[in-house]
Amino acid sequence: MHLVGIAREIVVAAISEVLPLLSYEEIDNLLEIPPSMELGDYSFPCFTLAKQLRKSPVVIAKELAEKIPDNRLLEKVVVVHGFVNFYLKKGQLACDLIPKICHEGLRYGKSTEGAGKSIVIDFSSPNIAKPFSVAHLRSTVIGHSLARIWEHMGYKAERINHLGDWGTQFGKVIVAYKRWGEEDSLYPKGSIRHLLELYVRFHKEAEENPSLDDEARLWFKKLEDGDQEAYKLWAQFRQTSLESLKEVYELMGVTFDHYTGESFYNDLIPSAVLKLQPFIEVSEGAEIVPLGDDMPPFLVRKSDGATLYGTRDLTAAIYRYETFNFTKALYVVGGEQALHFKQVFAVLKKLGYDWAENCEHVPFGLMRFGDMKLSTRQGNVIFLEDVLDKSIELTKAIIEEKNPTLEDKEEVARAVGVGAVIFNDLRNNRIKDINFEWDELLNFQGDTGPYIQYTHARACSLLEKGGRLDEFNLDLLKEPEENALIISLERFPEVIKQAAKNNEPSTVARYLLNLARDFNKFYQAHRIVDAEEGLANARLMLVAAVKQVIAEGLFLLGIEAPEKM
Repeated sequence: MHLVGIAREIVVAAISEVLPLLSYEEIDNLLEIPPSMELGDYSFPCFTLAKQLRKSPVVIAKELAEKIPDNRLLEKVVVVHGFVNFYLKKGQLACDLIPKICHEGLRYGKSTEGAGKSIVIDFSSPNIAKPFSVAHLRSTVIGHSLARIWEHMGYKAERINHLGDWGTQFGKVIVAYKRWGEEDSLYPKGSIRHLLELYVRFHKEAEENPSLDDEARLWFKKLEDGDQEAYKLWAQFRQTSLESLKEVYELMGVTFDHYTGESFYNDLIPSAVLKLQPFIEVSEGAEIVPLGDDMPPFLVRKSDGATLYGTRDLTAAIYRYETFNFTKALYVVGGEQALHFKQVFAVLKKLGYDWAENCEHVPFGLMRFGDMKLSTRQGNVIFLEDVLDKSIELTKAIIEEKNPTLEDKEEVARAVGVGAVIFNDLRNNRIKDINFEWDELLNFQGDTGPYIQYTHARACSLLEKGGRLDEFNLDLLKEPEENALIISLERFPEVIKQAAKNNEPSTVARYLLNLARDFNKFYQAHRIVDAEEGLANARLMLVAAVKQVIAEGLFLLGIEAPEKM
């Protein structure tokens, strides 16, 4: 059992005691949160039991409610139609919960579910020889957040940046570099933006001169065959790209355990292809693995013998399982690659790998900038570094206007500016397309990262004014706004669990928005620091717990929590 919320665990245990028909996990999965606090704090629906017990849900609910044992955290149990609704004693919950949160800090809500298990997360994975564009922002921030969420569930996360550092595109860059390198360039020869210029020029020139594509394929074949000049140029492009990428990752606080791009698997591909031999057929000179009527065949090698990224993904999956013995493997890649991953996983199953069931594609929608359609080939690219720099610059201007005497303005502007870009992505369900709007991004009052960060800073300010808290009586917390915060804090471990289950960081983001709103209602409705002494201390302890959970939630999203703004 891996339940981690104090009250939820007690409610599930109480139901389990009188309903042995279901396991702890089954009861936990059925337990709901009512739409309003008037209907209770937790609700257990009895409809799914009707068929098994051959009774109406209302009768089952009444029988269950009568048998629920007394508990120090349960105020009352009420039947509403086919639901058993549980009301908690908020004062007792506060006495149990708030000191626990303040003591455990960033460990609050951690689970032991993943103890001794590993999870491989493939994310970001930009192409080298091109600047880091906003097209790879979503994969980067979703994957980074999921790694932290799964670590909170007890797993060892292996963060893998599967760089796009192999393929015909490098033949194109080599051709362009040899033909036009530094010719009328805006950027220094070999720099990342110079390489993009060359890539764009290649595609424009190739429209008039298709033989350039043949030349590019020839250079990539040379690269695959170990040609010294081709390899030297490729290595130079890769190193330049990595240095540029790492600057952006550092600005965002994103880290990786492995930069094993497609090229890493070159020497392992023959072994993987050998395993595929019993399933391979030849079609128009290419090697394929048929996957039935529901799916196009998997292309292993082209007619010229060159491999494709599907073959490299297949090889990478086998290597990762053999190296990490993972319990789960996540691929945080755009939704347009859904068919590709279905094919890769289907081939793994053909090879008899049971662990293929634990490989999961985590898709996401597009990032949109108004009506602009982004295209690297056409040179219509927005660089992520430019977006982050602009966000930091705009944040700095807001700070200068609203709090010009703030210490560490540069550092706070970086934390808030970068956090705004990250939160703008993660607040939405990942499968939805994202519209990028500067006015919404940096609003300190809306559903934004700065709003949550500002709420955290407000809590820090209250605690600084309140001083040291040695004595407190949490039974004094009885107001509706206080109760709402206590219940919200208790549900945080459950939120993390749901975010991991669905690979959905927006679950944490939406929770933080609700917690921040509840806190600001509490802040507006009640005196805190200057309340009578006993009540002031109790409220400040509540503030400390809220501050801690906001900081922890922001950490799980990959966002910093400044103490002053």
